[in-house]
Amino acid sequence: MSLSTAEQIASAQKANLATLLGLVTKVTDGVAKLTELNLETTRSVLTEMQDNVLKALSAKEPAEWIGQQAAPAALIPERVQSYSRQVFEIASEMQAEFARVAQAQFEVYSRRTQTLVDGVAKSAPAGSEAAVAAWKSAMKATDTPVDTLRKSYQQVAQVRESNLNAMTDAASRLTRHSAAEQLSAAAKR
Repeated sequence: MSLSTAEQIASAQKANLATLLGLVTKVTDGVAKLTELNLETTRSVLTEMQDNVLKALSAKEPAEWIGQQAAPAALIPERVQSYSRQVFEIASEMQAEFARVAQAQFEVYSRRTQTLVDGVAKSAPAGSEAAVAAWKSAMKATDTPVDTLRKSYQQVAQVRESNLNAMTDAASRLTRHSAAEQLSAAAKR
């Protein structure tokens, strides 16, 4: 093994280790964000529950008690949607980072392969031009499906986010309408 080959292997190992540590850091950051979101959500729910119990205990009329219970209950779907959206954003950030790293790794691989093909083409014996051309064509053909997959991934992510937005908007409208009906019914009692 020549010295340049050993250096290339060491360099590649260092680059792979840096990539791995970068991904581990991104996952750790995502888990930390998710943990913080869960803690904030738990604190918020506990504080709201305490406030609702204190309000319920201070109600003097049944209609007042029902009205106090309907308002917080009507907000639950919106809060669940907000929580879901935040979890989706954290997961999307991590997934985007993995996709970015995969794309970068593929580009490095493509460049290395192209360098290899060019080196082989330069040192190929006379009459092997057709074989070298076929190899280059095969390498370019490999790039096409990968690029198609990358574009498909981006489209799926956009559709998923669009569907989440549409679902959130529809559920929010339904929740507001249902809450208004409950408050109206409670006021009539």
